[in-house]
Amino acid sequence: MHAFRDVATAAYCPRKLYYRRRDPEAVDTPEEVAARRRLAFRYEELLDSDPELLAAPIEVTPTQYRSRLGRTKARLDAWEELADPDEREVHLDGRECRGVAHKITAGPPRPSLVFAGEPPEQGVWEPQTVRLVAAAKALAWERETPVETAFAEYPAYGVVRRVPLTTRRKAAYRSALRTAERIDGPPGRVENDAKCAPCEYRDDCGTQTRSLRSLL
Repeated sequence: MHAFRDVATAAYCPRKLYYRRRDPEAVDTPEEVAARRRLAFRYEELLDSDPELLAAPIEVTPTQYRSRLGRTKARLDAWEELADPDEREVHLDGRECRGVAHKITAGPPRPSLVFAGEPPEQGVWEPQTVRLVAAAKALAWERETPVETAFAEYPAYGVVRRVPLTTRRKAAYRSALRTAERIDGPPGRVENDAKCAPCEYRDDCGTQTRSLRSLL
């Protein structure tokens, strides 16, 4: 059975997943990431308290942050459940994948995953899509109920998005799952890809990356 993170990494870069599986010192959650995720459980506090917001590890101005969260609070039907969830850090064991849902809403149950990075302008990044589908399928398996919606939270940016689990998103999950299952040796290198630059396995991987200046 695969971890949610593994299928998401397979969607991002199969070679990275190969090296992570072989790394005995791989860190599950760096403290910087954990600190940003904790913001997702403090939304009302951050909306109400200037000192708390100013001290928080946010990546936008306090005015932008409150504006974004305020709009989300006004339009999102599950705001109260996400701001103060009854079920937090829930371990899920599905038929194909296992992992932690940071929050689960009630009636109907829907998983919410909290991401430390920056959101795209619309929707969610594909590896995050894969992780959301994995969590939704695991939740559906455990609760024996259909789950067709998930939530993606980017608390350092004040963004919360409702994510319908469309056919395209489910197909991306199935593709990543097949990739994760097939990896038994290092997949082929990917050259000149910007996502290689921040990868912690870049030196071991040997992927050659070049700057935009060199490409021009």
